Amino acid sequence: MAQPTGIVSHMFLTILLIFSSLACFTNAKTHHHGFVVQATKVTRLCKTRNSITVNGQFPGPTLEVNNGDSLVIKVVNKAKYNVTIHWHGVRQIRTAWADGPEFITQCPIRPGQSYTYKFTISGQEGTLWWHAHSSWLRATVYGAIVIHPKQGDSYPFPKPNRDSVIMLGEWWNANPIDVINEARRTGGAPNVSDAYTINGQPGDLYNCSSKDTIKVPMSSGETNLVRVINAALNQQLFFKIANHKFTVVGADASYVKPFTTSVLMLGPGQTTDVLIKGDQTPGRYYMAARAYASAQGAPFDNTTTTAILEYTTAKSNSSKPAMPTLPPFNDTNTATAFTTSFRSPGKTLVPKTVDENLFITAGLGINKCPPKAKASTCQAPNNTRFTASMNNVSFVLPSNFSLLQAHHNGIPGVFTTDFPAKPPVTFDYTGNVSRSLWQPTRGTKVYKLKYGDKVQVVLQGTSIFTAENHPIHLHGYDFYVVAEGFGNFNPKTDTSKFNLVDPPLRNTVSLPINGWAVIRFVADNPGTWIMHCHLDVHTGWGLAMVFVVDNGVGLMESLQQPPKDLPRC
Repeated sequence: MAQPTGIVSHMFLTILLIFSSLACFTNAKTHHHGFVVQATKVTRLCKTRNSITVNGQFPGPTLEVNNGDSLVIKVVNKAKYNVTIHWHGVRQIRTAWADGPEFITQCPIRPGQSYTYKFTISGQEGTLWWHAHSSWLRATVYGAIVIHPKQGDSYPFPKPNRDSVIMLGEWWNANPIDVINEARRTGGAPNVSDAYTINGQPGDLYNCSSKDTIKVPMSSGETNLVRVINAALNQQLFFKIANHKFTVVGADASYVKPFTTSVLMLGPGQTTDVLIKGDQTPGRYYMAARAYASAQGAPFDNTTTTAILEYTTAKSNSSKPAMPTLPPFNDTNTATAFTTSFRSPGKTLVPKTVDENLFITAGLGINKCPPKAKASTCQAPNNTRFTASMNNVSFVLPSNFSLLQAHHNGIPGVFTTDFPAKPPVTFDYTGNVSRSLWQPTRGTKVYKLKYGDKVQVVLQGTSIFTAENHPIHLHGYDFYVVAEGFGNFNPKTDTSKFNLVDPPLRNTVSLPINGWAVIRFVADNPGTWIMHCHLDVHTGWGLAMVFVVDNGVGLMESLQQPPKDLPRC
């Protein structure tokens, strides 16, 4: 009996749709990489030292993928230190085992051991990066992750003529591990860096550096995409190019509503994608970065790193490049004007209601010198030791198990679930804080979330010891930044400033000096996710907390099983 033509055509259409969706799926690639962590001789500022690198490269290799691709990266540790690698900003949906922070989602990869990270880039386009997440190794162990649109898709702006990565970093003449170990011993602040770098090079303004200054080509009439990443260890940075304006089109691997600016400010961990036009007289122009140092009286590296934007049609390649005028190091107005310009380009999925509302203070602290301790171990002001905390809890990493192992396997005694949803004491957070509130408690405390919870976090900076801008990074999530401001957050009046229409999606928010920021996200990714200040000195002092997100219903809302080669403690 013949089939009615309508049914046949419907079946044909269904088969066609299945094949086309399979074709889209098969367009996604799996990229295999080998990372060998090793000591490599690196010469900067007239000095040669053994630096820890990946594959002998500084910075390390750039990973180029398309949205939807998967990565399989075998990390072999041939260095003398424990190491982990974090894929900064990658959502790691159900793959928390691959996130990388030491003792949070895995035990470290010991010298001579290896671990293979496996994860998929899902729904993210733009620029992310990877870095070591163990002690201060990320000073030299880092690289870019460039995420192009899905195969067949295009950018939401005209295709650029060129695509460049600019990684801002910090360089110490001493071994960075020795620098932080000495600070841990003394209780004081670590020595500041000796230089900033662009793609690993300090540039023309430093000794023994000009022959290796990075050059970025440009042709007249071109529009080029520049991906700027702040990979510095402990410093927010201003970035400018002489005589050129930026059109900001993305940040933290999310597109933004384009806006024009002459200066960028990035906290460590943040990325910003910009378009620049070759609309100036053909010649040579410095791109330069220097500190945004908001902490009053705190020492910082007051040097300037440069690279050269070089027009291919310039008459002379030996002329002195034009220099941009960078903002003063303490120019909070410029930093604020930049961070408050971000908007999402279209309709967002920002939660309009919240199930969990947290108020978290973030700032420094002071520990009294322990009884019978040597004065040489208490070299913070007034014979004390520096510390830091969130809601008066200075976070302590476990050492026998990772938090994710303890959570997944129900191992008791590794963490407690009593991280407070608000500070134990209400006080004038940004005012003159009583010395009795300067010393936090220590603990490995987490905050539990149910799968699907709509979460709001009010981050409140404090002026304890000194106020400053803190880049706060949340692993495993992008979040909406719905508002920021100065002073103490006031729930009665400041909620009227919330942008619930087109707030930007970020993975690292600049918490303003003596101010607050409000973020929202949906807890749709099971695992143990650290939220911490991305100034590594502050993380080590305890400016961190962890969200434990339970599994949802069924396989697709549950954490995958741990890989067989997961490192052991």
